[in-house]
Amino acid sequence: MLETFGGFNPILQALIAGLFTWFCTIVGSSFVFLFKTVNRKVMDVMGGFAAGVMIAASFWSLLAPSISYAESNGYGIWSFVPAAVGFLLGGAFLRLTDAIIPHLHMGDPVEKREGPETKASRNLLLFLAITIHNIPEGLAVGVAFGAAGLSLAVDSTLVGAIALTLGIGLQNIPEGSALSMPIRADGNSRWRSFNIGQLSAIVEPVAAVIGAAAVLSMTAILPYALAFAAGAMIFVVVEELIPESQTNGNSDIATVGLMFGFTVMMILDVALG
Repeated sequence: MLETFGGFNPILQALIAGLFTWFCTIVGSSFVFLFKTVNRKVMDVMGGFAAGVMIAASFWSLLAPSISYAESNGYGIWSFVPAAVGFLLGGAFLRLTDAIIPHLHMGDPVEKREGPETKASRNLLLFLAITIHNIPEGLAVGVAFGAAGLSLAVDSTLVGAIALTLGIGLQNIPEGSALSMPIRADGNSRWRSFNIGQLSAIVEPVAAVIGAAAVLSMTAILPYALAFAAGAMIFVVVEELIPESQTNGNSDIATVGLMFGFTVMMILDVALG
């Protein structure tokens, strides 16, 4: 039986949550109207904070429920298998996506673009990089709401899914500004910079609906799906967020940002979930 809130089924809940995380990106992107530039130190702190949120969310909101579900559904001593397999598949999915879609990481010259050869502009490459890495965030939200709706996964509650949404939304605010501000610095108008920044997260409500629909239609994949989202998020953290925040001479304060982000997400998930 599906667990609903306010008369909304889990797929609609996931859509609303995805729209909320997109809105948070819109808020972050709107900073381009208020500031001409953002201090590099501030950017690195925000990047560290986002990394901390995603690391904590990956464990408390995704991996722990994956293992708990397996333990309560007859996996016995093999309860680690869905979490391990799903986690590795999530990382492999992001690596494959990185390989087939051209993109450029923040702060890198266009010559360091990744993926296949392309003549795409720097702005488009930056946009693609952020968009690619917003996909696992949307999936994580959707899978969490799907798991809560099924009332099958131990530790997967509606409140826990909301906590995950809040955490991802919080880190989307600095992420939106981290994209729109450099685009503005390249000489683009404020409106163009804002639109590119906020559109990078439009995939999140789409991915959220896909994630929720997948676990609701195929209950057996639930522990794998939870861990898949976690693996994809950790890949983003290690491959992008941490290196970008640590290579500009602000490693100490960026690490403090990571610790703070981790703590905030831990509190949200444990206290609310």
